[in-house]
Amino acid sequence: MDIDVEKTKEDETRTFFEVTLGENDRVAPFAVTVGKEYASRISPGVAPERLVEASFRFLLDREPKEAILRTFDISVIARYFPEYEEKIGEYLSGR
Repeated sequence: MDIDVEKTKEDETRTFFEVTLGENDRVAPFAVTVGKEYASRISPGVAPERLVEASFRFLLDREPKEAILRTFDISVIARYFPEYEEKIGEYLSGR
């Protein structure tokens, strides 16, 4: 599945993205934020765009795209999937 990540805005504490999933049956875009402090803790040295893309691959391995929240901060993934912060490195390295 295609995961298109586009940065839409940035401020001193977070980066905002629009994420589109799909191939022929694209769904409406997702609005995702990434806190800079959180990102540097769980993925030091990794571009936020890569973290978002890897996070969506992580989510899609666990639930259908229709079940993913439409608007969320990347840190909430760990609330639903406690293994997220431990496993995200595998997704960033391409498993």
